[in-house]
Amino acid sequence: MKIKPFGVEIWMNEFENHCEFNLGETCVASLTIDQLLRMSGKNDTVLSDLLPMKMTYGAIQGSDRLRDNICTLYKHQTRDNIVVTHGAIGANALVHETLVEPGDHVISVRPTYQQHYSIPESYGATVEILNLRPENGFLPDLEEFAALIRPNTKLVVINNPNNPTGAVMDGDFLNKFIDIARSSDAYILCDEVYRGTGQIGDGFSPAIADLYDKGISVAGMSKTFSLAGLRLGWIAGPVDVLEAVSIHRDYNTISVGMLDDYFAAMALEAKERILERSQRITRQNLRILDDWVANEPAISYIKPQGGTTALLKYDFDMPSRDFCVQLLQATGVMLTPGSVMHMEGWLRIGYANSPEILTAGLAKMSEFIANLPRPDITREKT
Repeated sequence: MKIKPFGVEIWMNEFENHCEFNLGETCVASLTIDQLLRMSGKNDTVLSDLLPMKMTYGAIQGSDRLRDNICTLYKHQTRDNIVVTHGAIGANALVHETLVEPGDHVISVRPTYQQHYSIPESYGATVEILNLRPENGFLPDLEEFAALIRPNTKLVVINNPNNPTGAVMDGDFLNKFIDIARSSDAYILCDEVYRGTGQIGDGFSPAIADLYDKGISVAGMSKTFSLAGLRLGWIAGPVDVLEAVSIHRDYNTISVGMLDDYFAAMALEAKERILERSQRITRQNLRILDDWVANEPAISYIKPQGGTTALLKYDFDMPSRDFCVQLLQATGVMLTPGSVMHMEGWLRIGYANSPEILTAGLAKMSEFIANLPRPDITREKT
């Protein structure tokens, strides 16, 4: 099996450990173990739980405690609808591996995480791209989606909130999208790893697994819950799909780590405190970014409605990789070039790191931009 290089991950591997101001980061500022223990009220008792713990494989599907806590993030899911995986990246890969066969028809939005079009393509599926465009607020065009659907469409893949644009599909929009997918009896895989970071209300967009009988939701502890180091994710969906997924999972996972399971369950039991922190960071930081964009004539964007990232459009005559490499070399600020996401002419910025890093990094970017040749014409602000 041949698969295309994973553009974003190659970029991150090359530069992430060599920057001073990481504005390529996509997780809400990571928690320390001390912070997690304090938020959960376990700082004085955790050793009594851990010291007698045997380092076995643990529960294969994920502990009952963990799966029950995951269910609290959904309206209609039970323990039997949850399988725990090695990160959301492992969950996505397992769904594609389980459902997609050579000759299948798959529709994926783009931009999105590259897994969702490169993996099914590598399995021999025909993958058609539903391009997300700024004039639609980076939401799918429903007429274009309907035109792509075929009687043999097996799987439709979306990302909500979207990475990298921060666009959010609300319940009404999702139901219209589902109606189109239902016409071919297609599964919908929704990568919901940024769910909970919405800019309004409780921050949670509806889960596709709660809305559609063939809806499959994927999420994890990395982004919204600030615990990427746990490497723990999950799939929520129909029992028959999870039974098929588990056959594949047996070959590459067995179980997640006992400590990962334990700390993830602990975090979900303290989710109100963690979510309050995450939403405070993302909402305050987006105001900082929004003010910065408003004062940079050569930069524009569609303001995110959720997630931790935004796409910046720049008015300079240079490839996005060159822009990012030169920015990093000159200032220590790391962004992600749009070219690794099939979005040349754009830059992905992660705005959910600490406010201090974001503010300092944006100031450095302004200095860098001020020394670039000015464009003759700049776009009106969006």
